[in-house]
Amino acid sequence: MAASIPQTDAEWRARLGPFAFEVLRRQGTERAFTGVYWNHFQPGLYRCAGCETALFRSESKFDHGCGWPAFQEALTADTVTFVADDSYGMRRIEVRCRTCDSHLGHVFDDGPPPLRTRFCINSVCLTFVPDSPG
Repeated sequence: MAASIPQTDAEWRARLGPFAFEVLRRQGTERAFTGVYWNHFQPGLYRCAGCETALFRSESKFDHGCGWPAFQEALTADTVTFVADDSYGMRRIEVRCRTCDSHLGHVFDDGPPPLRTRFCINSVCLTFVPDSPG
């Protein structure tokens, strides 16, 4: 179940901290190969750091070599939303959490078959819940 959603920037800053606030609420990004989950492949569930909504399963994660966590698909089709992003002089598709509208990263069409999608997600936007043993 998702946590209560902050309503003000001050509430978001208190929940997230300065760097996570900049990424999730101001569409910032981590530097490549610096986030905790870029090279993390333990079985489990990745949740939104802003609201705890379940976003991705580890089975969907793959090593793209881009320096950010890469997933082939979201947990369900209604977990995320997509927004056209024309910043930095290029067209990209931003990925947001449907529950709290936090920026997560971008989606590209250079993933492995059969889906060919790569959800390129900032580690700071995620929390991880490992699968229970047994």
